[in-house]
Amino acid sequence: MLEATPPDPALPESGAEPFAAARRLFAKLRERLSGGNSSLAELAELIASELEVEVCSIYVARPGEMLELAATYGLRIGAVGRTRLRVGEGIIGLAAAKGELMNLPDAQNHPEFAYRPETGEDRYASMLAVPIRRAGRTLGVIAVQNIEPRQYDTFEAETISTIAMLLGEILSAQGAGNIAPTGLGDSLSRRYAGHPLAPGIVRGSALPFGRSTGPRHVLADDPAAEIARLEQAMTEAEQSLDTLMADHLPQGHATREVLDAYRLISQGTGWLERVRSAINDGLTAEAAVDQVGSELRRRMRKIADPYLRERLADVEDMIERMLTALGAGTAKPDDASGMILIVRRLGPAELLDWHRRGIAGVAIEEASSGGHAAILARALDIPALAVEAGATEAAQQGDAVLLDAESGALILRPDPEVTALYERALAARSSRAAELSVYRDRPAATLDGTRLTLMLNVGLAFELDQLARTGAQGIGLYRTEIAALAAARVPGVAAQAADYRRVIERAAGQRVVFRTLDLGADKMLPGEADDAVENPAMGWRSLRVGLDRPAILRKQLRALLMGAAGHRLSIMFPMVATVAEFRAARDLLEAEAAKLADKPTEIEVGTMLEVPALLFQLPGLLAEADFISLGTNDLMQFLFAADRGTPKLAGRYDVLSAPVLELIEGLAAACAEEEVGFSICGEAAGRPLDALVFAAIGVNTLSMSGTAILPVKALLAAADLGAMRPVLRELRRAGAAGGSLRDPLTAWAREHGLPI
Repeated sequence: MLEATPPDPALPESGAEPFAAARRLFAKLRERLSGGNSSLAELAELIASELEVEVCSIYVARPGEMLELAATYGLRIGAVGRTRLRVGEGIIGLAAAKGELMNLPDAQNHPEFAYRPETGEDRYASMLAVPIRRAGRTLGVIAVQNIEPRQYDTFEAETISTIAMLLGEILSAQGAGNIAPTGLGDSLSRRYAGHPLAPGIVRGSALPFGRSTGPRHVLADDPAAEIARLEQAMTEAEQSLDTLMADHLPQGHATREVLDAYRLISQGTGWLERVRSAINDGLTAEAAVDQVGSELRRRMRKIADPYLRERLADVEDMIERMLTALGAGTAKPDDASGMILIVRRLGPAELLDWHRRGIAGVAIEEASSGGHAAILARALDIPALAVEAGATEAAQQGDAVLLDAESGALILRPDPEVTALYERALAARSSRAAELSVYRDRPAATLDGTRLTLMLNVGLAFELDQLARTGAQGIGLYRTEIAALAAARVPGVAAQAADYRRVIERAAGQRVVFRTLDLGADKMLPGEADDAVENPAMGWRSLRVGLDRPAILRKQLRALLMGAAGHRLSIMFPMVATVAEFRAARDLLEAEAAKLADKPTEIEVGTMLEVPALLFQLPGLLAEADFISLGTNDLMQFLFAADRGTPKLAGRYDVLSAPVLELIEGLAAACAEEEVGFSICGEAAGRPLDALVFAAIGVNTLSMSGTAILPVKALLAAADLGAMRPVLRELRRAGAAGGSLRDPLTAWAREHGLPI
């Protein structure tokens, strides 16, 4: 049975008058449509009178990307057939171009408003414009207006959206045009920028995919029967997911936890109750699911937080599975071998299904590197790219495509010269991969004999498979918050302890450094979002949350101690700003340890060094910490007051600059003198050139992603630190003003034939 959730506070109660009005309207529309003799003008008048709006207008798409006023109630009748707007022109054109509703309390003062004097609409302030879509095409726009300025509420917006679906059936039957016809641009090469989710370069044929058919039936007479259909569709969607997991992720497979977390989120966010409510208002099950999905897509575009966007993508994934069960989905090809999937959004269950069908790669318009689909893509070794908007619309099935999830680009219909360039790159990549594989079982050492320890940064248990694939020497950073984010909650003590024990056992005696929960900033659990702050990265996050809410931290520390019983335990605290904070966290750990009979054989406690203030407390910190791990990502943004999420600042400040290298070298020397472990675990550690420079200034432990281990090993094996250090010394002296040393270091490495 479907779970019940509290009603959305933005909506009126089910017995309220607006719902009764909507039911009356839908019943009258059903009666008019069944008769088949109602004009658009009559429908516009009916809608206006039942919804108590002063204007209802219907615009229809015409050839040449034009929108023509086809019917109105409230505007001047003489404007019908005369008033035309280009797609993107005015509020009507903007709604069509963006494919989303426009809800404006004062439309005439909107910067895109286009006044047409023949309509007489200068009296009306508020406007709600909703695109009319059918089978993936925009066929027109319906707009309601009122004299008084006001924001139309959620219920009104959903009612007009439902009417737009009905109008889509009517306009499609009448042969209305499409505002985005195929043209010359569909044969030209197009390049879309993006950022890699899972590494790889692949060439194939395009498979743009999205639900391209609308509900065949929109209104229903029997809500109880439609609820039964909905429940049956939910059961079928669940069974299809169970079958998918059973066939391709057998019990015990580590990636099942991602799909289990997806299942929890997709069923527990309240959207099912919204679907049930829409059915009770007179919609068919598929139309109700479609309407809720459209609302989710509209909300998703307004959410900045990538994690929350990913959670909505999980819900939409389940919606698509339900639409398929209801007969309103788009059929997938049984064999997608060699194809590159191009989609707006993708959930993990869908990705697993596409993997079964043989896709070679995937480009997703709305995705983040920490999302479920990205995590699963990395686990399944599917090259994946988060690509800029527009690629899905531009791609035609069968188009030649190059997906570059290394440098971040999707190229549709590439020119022959570009294809030849990538063919050479793919051949070189294949050869390079074979060359790198020989380093898996070799120690990380430079040509002149300096040994380094290379470790992994991971966040989920299945990523531990990379230990064997890369020859890494343990886990230098286990992000405990990733599993919590995937499950949308912090698990209980017993569940956490079991997870940590599995990680330790799979590491098979190699060191695992567990970082305590690093929540906050861009990593918020549902329901935990606080009031907006100007800079969340420097706000209430990480250890600050743990110390202010000690129950959460104590439970995790207890779970770590229980999970590591009989084994070595390494715990690292994030975002430490003072020695007092470190001491307080360590005291909590010691208090929890004192309560347990079964304990780890050894406990070492360290800290991330991300906050520059700790550099001025170094003697006190070295006296209390067993190890320090420098996090270059946060340290760089705090050191240079440069938000790492701001594209305009990307690359402006470099870790390979004289001031930063002096800081790292001094820190490494101080730790060595006090016999305190020191490592670097930020993104810079996994860049081969950066790793080589770190080795040259005395850093001997680096922690990085699995894909970086073998390239770093290969560069180290070819480099002589004795020959490099004098060059680096001169470059640092010449670059003391703080500029990047990357270009001259890269040139030196290439001159000496080093594989960077």
